[in-house]
Amino acid sequence: MNQNSFLGIIEQSIRNNWDLPAMTDYEGKTLYYRDFAREIDKLHDIFKVAGVQRGDKISLCGMNSSNWAIVFFATLSYGAVSVNILNEFDKSSVQFIVDHSDSNLFFVDESIWSGIDETKIPKAETVFSLDNFSLLKSVSDDLKQFISNASDYFTEKYSKGFFVNDINFRTDKPEELALINYTSGTTSSPKGVMLPYRSLWSNTKFAMENVNFLLPGDNVVCMLPMAHTYGLAFEILNSIAIGCHIHFLGKTPSPKILKDAFAKTKPKLILAVPLIIEKVVTKVVFPKLKKGSAATLKKIPLLNVLVFSKIRKGMIEFFGDNLDEVVIGGAALNKDVENFLKKIKFPFTVGYGMTECGPLISYAYWKEYKKRSSGKVVDRMQVKIDSSDPENVVGEILTKGSNVMLGYYKNEEATKETFTADGWLKTGDLGTMDKDNFIFIKGRNKNMLLGPSGQNIYPEEIEEKLNSSDYISEVLAIEENHKIVALIVPDKDVLESEGVKEEQWNSFFSKIIDDVNSSLPNYSQISSFRIQEEEFDKTPKRSIKRFKYQK
Repeated sequence: MNQNSFLGIIEQSIRNNWDLPAMTDYEGKTLYYRDFAREIDKLHDIFKVAGVQRGDKISLCGMNSSNWAIVFFATLSYGAVSVNILNEFDKSSVQFIVDHSDSNLFFVDESIWSGIDETKIPKAETVFSLDNFSLLKSVSDDLKQFISNASDYFTEKYSKGFFVNDINFRTDKPEELALINYTSGTTSSPKGVMLPYRSLWSNTKFAMENVNFLLPGDNVVCMLPMAHTYGLAFEILNSIAIGCHIHFLGKTPSPKILKDAFAKTKPKLILAVPLIIEKVVTKVVFPKLKKGSAATLKKIPLLNVLVFSKIRKGMIEFFGDNLDEVVIGGAALNKDVENFLKKIKFPFTVGYGMTECGPLISYAYWKEYKKRSSGKVVDRMQVKIDSSDPENVVGEILTKGSNVMLGYYKNEEATKETFTADGWLKTGDLGTMDKDNFIFIKGRNKNMLLGPSGQNIYPEEIEEKLNSSDYISEVLAIEENHKIVALIVPDKDVLESEGVKEEQWNSFFSKIIDDVNSSLPNYSQISSFRIQEEEFDKTPKRSIKRFKYQK
């Protein structure tokens, strides 16, 4: 078996873990690795009848589920290209992606399909339901005929069973296109990132070797969107490669739903975005700290350790009481939350990546993790900072290596702009890197504002200071007439509980702004603020769509 082939790793794992559970849908059925393999085999037969050729594009749009995973692996092992579409995208984005990617097959949740205008996706001649694999649309009489007799056909085909040696995956080539992932498009229309098999192989290989506390049969909760490379690579590809049991949440990960899922599955590894961790800390842990004996004990230095170990224990219990590590990625972690987690010795780390790297650029195990960093450059990747002094002077983060994409689908101009003349990928992120190859991110290149004398102002740093206030739910720092303006979404519940009335908000937030300004250099002072009634518009990755608010 070729361990340098991505599909080789997956096939070997299915063979090795044949009798172990592979995936369970939320309050639904469990598939064993043998069932998973058989479902993939069934789809290969359907693809054949549908006339799918090697290199054809198959779009996939729906909630995380076993069926989603089956279609994805069936597509790749057949030789087609998977186009993964976030189910939170609006209808016109979904239509644009299916059409732009030249997909001729489309697997979609029926709830999404009901809102799609078929005339906008003329190339998608065949559409299947992700709910139950029923045929929603086809121009092929052969396929309609086959599907109507499918249950008899498969009963006959598997009458003697389906065995390890019946698996038939092909061998992939490193530079061959495996999937197209359209970016969330926070600033412009989505771009189709073309990821080759070497990127999938390299990301999966790194995870298998560095998250080595995961064993076959261990439980993994899948709560990040599978159509996003972060969730796909580490909740799905790595789990299947190791032989883990994936549990699909199938709904929005609120603290209560998460707590129940963690209690049931007791995962060792949890992948999360900062928003989830910050919610748990601010809504579950901090309120307890402010009340009663814990608050008093915090003031007595000797007893600090006792309180912290109690809180740490409480948090580990929240995550199922079997935790080895929480990996946080996708956005920056609030400084106060990070300091707090470090103080109580909570086993967390922050990684860094981007869709264009499928996604990994840097990671470090929590015991090696350095505060405010985003981990250490991973195997088979190089990073350099475009500045005169990479350790101290902020510059754009450039990267190259096995994880990097082939380019953007049908968009040579954007591809050209994203790479330097000598082949480095421009991440668009700004940061520094220390002598141990740890990366420290300071902000996004395109978000950076210029101060009155050309100083670099990172709105993220201002927002972080404001976000540490209990009274602020969300905030954006934007530039208007060369001045910094803060757009504030108040936390109405907290304000109400403290008896702050709406007519007092202006003077109340003015004091908070004055406080924050006292810790900012003159050139990046906040000159004014505005209250936002509604929370900010976000991308499916939960990043605020800045461009909508920056005039």
